[in-house]
Amino acid sequence: MLKKILLVLVALVLVFVVVVALQPSEFHIERSVTVDAPASKVFGEVNDFHKWDAWSPWAKLDPHSKVSFEGPQVGEGAVMTWAGNSEVGAGKMTLVESKPDELVKLRIDFTEPFEGTSGAQFSFKPDGDKTSVTWSMDDDHTFMEKAFCLIMNGKAMVGEQMEQGLSKLKQVSESPS
Repeated sequence: MLKKILLVLVALVLVFVVVVALQPSEFHIERSVTVDAPASKVFGEVNDFHKWDAWSPWAKLDPHSKVSFEGPQVGEGAVMTWAGNSEVGAGKMTLVESKPDELVKLRIDFTEPFEGTSGAQFSFKPDGDKTSVTWSMDDDHTFMEKAFCLIMNGKAMVGEQMEQGLSKLKQVSESPS
């Protein structure tokens, strides 16, 4: 009887390993929102890491995280590092490309709870008096990251955080200056 239980457990582990291995390594997720504000205003909120605390979904997960800035205040070369609780981890975000009122590209280097690098970007498209904002993230996942995303439904979790951030970015951008 014990031998049968052990065989079933080994078979389940093997099936799980095969399912994880067959998951794509490429990870892409994006969310969009329409903001009742000009592209210049929304772009300004994203292009300056000092303003992220007002709308970033991760800032609220650990209000006591330690954040520091390097390089220029805004635009290409700006750097933000953070170290927080287990929900936000630690890492460094570098603004690698900035096209006024059009695009902000980021490189995100995670150091805790796991090491890895992701790319993210914000695109801004004027739509009359409004701006369509799209936030996307791209990554190549390791076997362990694929397993985590499969078990924890990582795309849904990150997508929900992005939606919260975009909603707050909309609120901040639509408020009077």
